[in-house]
Amino acid sequence: MLDLGTELAAWRRAGTPYALATVVRVGGSAPRPPGAALAVGADGTVVGSVSGGCVEGAVYELCREALESGTPVLQRFGYSDEDAFAVGLTCGGILDIFVQRAGDATVEAALAAAERDIPVAAARVVAGPAALVGRAITVVGAARGAHPAESVATGTFGADPALDASVVAAARAMLDLGRTGLSTLRPDGRAGPESAPDDVTVFVETRTPPPRLLVYGAIDFAAAVTRMGNLLGYRVTVCDAREVFATRRRFPDADEVVVDWPHRHLASIADTLDARTVITVLTHDPKFDVPLLDLALRLDLSYVGAMGSRRTHEARLTRLREIGLTEAESAALHSPIGLDLGARTPEETALSIFAEVVATRTGGTARPLRTATGPIHHAAARPATRAAPVRSRTPPSCEPPLDQRR
Repeated sequence: MLDLGTELAAWRRAGTPYALATVVRVGGSAPRPPGAALAVGADGTVVGSVSGGCVEGAVYELCREALESGTPVLQRFGYSDEDAFAVGLTCGGILDIFVQRAGDATVEAALAAAERDIPVAAARVVAGPAALVGRAITVVGAARGAHPAESVATGTFGADPALDASVVAAARAMLDLGRTGLSTLRPDGRAGPESAPDDVTVFVETRTPPPRLLVYGAIDFAAAVTRMGNLLGYRVTVCDAREVFATRRRFPDADEVVVDWPHRHLASIADTLDARTVITVLTHDPKFDVPLLDLALRLDLSYVGAMGSRRTHEARLTRLREIGLTEAESAALHSPIGLDLGARTPEETALSIFAEVVATRTGGTARPLRTATGPIHHAAARPATRAAPVRSRTPPSCEPPLDQRR
């Protein structure tokens, strides 16, 4: 839902009615993660996606119904069998999708914060007592590095204040970690050992500013890495100490181009980085690389990779150990950078680098899928929660799946 903040801004400002469908739970090889959303305007316009095509038609109809009735609904879509007209996921996954008519002021505040790239968590009741379903609490604006309690919570479920307090605490913790997921609580805010008819199932969705990509070394390969980083949603900074190379004209796809010594630049922004940050060191020059990597490998980052031959890598490691880097710290360095794709051009090399970045982040094996077993879609581990109760319904129709390769 929060990823549609910008797309929905015009509807919100114009007061255009719309309904919002959000993926709140996935199982198996589902195509979209929790938080993926689709919105349908009063004129039938659609933005977003919840499944890549498999159940879009049925979800569209649910949204139209919600626009007319104002009644929220939680719907489960599972595997569609040999019946070509069945509504479901050909990939064998499961999606629980919550649909509600927009208009709740608390939800609108969350979308507005997301549009402005302000960290935000939106907690909505997706199952439980009818009077609570669709109610929302929003946590907005904890500054990076600040204590989560400094964020501002608005909204109420209108039930036991202890339930609100428990949800706010959970939303703040999930916002701090950048997590999204379901939680089932008793009406007094406690986690119950067993399911009960009056349980309250809350979906907490978070959105933080885009992850950072720091590209050190304004060489030709850096331009391709910058373009791909931009495509994948990173906020890209290119930095080089050589003013003649670090220019906006050479890197039009970067969000910023900085002329500075790499290690000095990294030191100046280190406290603004988080565990999603990716650093690529492309200079393969010891006077730039060694002081930069000495700092980068001591930070809690997603990925640090350095370009260079195997001989360059061994010489670099020797220098780093001589200045005090530990074996554990140096083991975090991805060098030579990238996966073995046989890359030759700058664009192929960028593909090789980001293939390794994604595999590192998700825990993927980087093996061909035809030789691997297990789930195709990797996801970060989340605490187990009880599945939300869902409304049993078989919508009448669905367009053919757009992607038969899942």
